[in-house]
Amino acid sequence: MLVLGIETTCDETGAAVVERLPQGPGRILSNIVLSQIDAHAAFGGVVPEIAARAHVEALDVVIAKAMAEAGVSFAALDGIAAAAGPGLIGGVIVGLTTAKAIALVSEKPLIAVNHLEAHALTARLTDATAFPYCLFLASGGHTQIVAVLGVGNYVRLGTTVDDAIGEAFDKVAKLLGLPYPGGPEVEREALSGNPARVALPRPMLGRQHADFSLSGLKTALRVEAERMAPLSEDDVRDLCASFQQSVLEVVGDRLRAGVKMFREHYGKPNALVAAGGVAANQAIRKVLHQVAFETGTVLVLPPAALCTDNGAMIAWAGAERLALGLTDTLAALPHARWSLHDVTGPEQDASPRSVETPTMAISRPAAFEDG
Repeated sequence: MLVLGIETTCDETGAAVVERLPQGPGRILSNIVLSQIDAHAAFGGVVPEIAARAHVEALDVVIAKAMAEAGVSFAALDGIAAAAGPGLIGGVIVGLTTAKAIALVSEKPLIAVNHLEAHALTARLTDATAFPYCLFLASGGHTQIVAVLGVGNYVRLGTTVDDAIGEAFDKVAKLLGLPYPGGPEVEREALSGNPARVALPRPMLGRQHADFSLSGLKTALRVEAERMAPLSEDDVRDLCASFQQSVLEVVGDRLRAGVKMFREHYGKPNALVAAGGVAANQAIRKVLHQVAFETGTVLVLPPAALCTDNGAMIAWAGAERLALGLTDTLAALPHARWSLHDVTGPEQDASPRSVETPTMAISRPAAFEDG
């Protein structure tokens, strides 16, 4: 099965062709990603209007490169997949509309993919990870611990009640005058900083549930930075190291709680999986290794290039859904917000949603769905 995947939910324009084999991991025939970092750097963050315009200008070329590198024609494809949300609505519209046009002209099935589901299923593309498994999804817009029970069958075990981890990293970088994108810059500065110099809180540490909270930590760092001003280079490094150390301890603690909840409700997970741009952080990856070892769980870490936004994960999610007969009409809508809990799967996989326990016991208010 060959599927073209299109990703335009934020500031990466991506297209890829992926092959789904009868068994085992998938095969990436091409995966073209065009970053918009330079276009947004002057603003210290992603500007939605600029992002949407950049997608319009680049997407046709990116798709053409992906098809050429894969060495396939549109006629050879089995389906056209596009991220239909959640994300910046302008960009989502560009990608989904383009996919609809290709599907219409080539007479191929359309699969409107949930961007978070694509992250959730990446471990199956790279490692053929069997269901069920425990997912740590962390990016600039999302921080969740999810029980991945099957295609279209997800239960959120924990989420952030305020800022996402990636967002907190980016805001700290901006506060300290570091370049955009901020997350990698904070990680880089932290390497040569003293993580014990600045005393910062560890929000939610020791709680039985698996939720996160980052806004208080971010505020505490701002207070310390103002107290130390004007900041020297050593001050910046130490602040970054202290902030990252706090995040690492929180992530480890919350993941232990999440894996414990998973075991209580679904038995031992087949793996602990990480996805999202924050999963590319090397220090966080070390924490993931530690938690997996402590909990006796296999750790699956897709390559960093597949943790950040890309077309291959969209193509793979499309292939997984297409294999189950889950396709969409040309009336499929773009979504700025679209929770994993609202993603549907085949009828046989959807039954746990109707059971009051454990699913209902774990559910969180709808306001936190896209945390």
